[in-house]
Amino acid sequence: MVDWLEIHQPDVLALQETKLVDDSFPQEAFKEIGYHAAYSGQKTYNGVAILCRQAPKDILTDLPNLVDSQRRILGVTVDDIRLLNLYVPNGSEVGSKKYAYKLDWLGRIKDYLQEALVEYPKLIVLGDFNVAPADQDVHDPDIWHETILCSTPEREALKEILALGFQDSFRLFEQEAQSFSWWDYRGGAFRRNRGLRIDLILISKALVPKCTGCVIDKEPRRLTRPSDHAPVIATFA
Repeated sequence: MVDWLEIHQPDVLALQETKLVDDSFPQEAFKEIGYHAAYSGQKTYNGVAILCRQAPKDILTDLPNLVDSQRRILGVTVDDIRLLNLYVPNGSEVGSKKYAYKLDWLGRIKDYLQEALVEYPKLIVLGDFNVAPADQDVHDPDIWHETILCSTPEREALKEILALGFQDSFRLFEQEAQSFSWWDYRGGAFRRNRGLRIDLILISKALVPKCTGCVIDKEPRRLTRPSDHAPVIATFA
């Protein structure tokens, strides 16, 4: 992570699935290279963090309409931009209790964002959404048809969030076909590019004119023992 930060020098980096309690977060390693850290973690599962060049303000780890012991939400303000970092539940399988929990969770996020946009016109919602927005974001739509991450209710829940006034920054620009951000560890999925685009950076209308690009950096996925996700990078003027 430190190597990647020193190469790319982002102003803000959002992390999901950190899988460690707050006392164990390696904030000193990031401080040494010029980053402040905000984080909300738990042992073994979930966990979110944000690294910033500037000290983050107005840190939020729980939403007023969503009481949840799982650490999946982190909000901060940097300059005049509000960021909400999400690790959306996977949902396990369509029709399961975890799937119902995921849909309810997304609905509560939508309700919160509807109000947040009034307070924060410059709002970025980003993270591991565990939803591929459309068939073009799936290596084989027939295989994934109505399965978890690609089912119609999940996609509709994401569309309802977008309809509040957000744009998927990746789709603001021409992109290569078969562009993905996640590949299973099994079956040579990365080598065969059998992936999904489930890591998203959604931006409010006020930020759309300032967004100058959005790309997926696949290089870290080639490393030894990599994350199964690749970084998504949005740039703003």
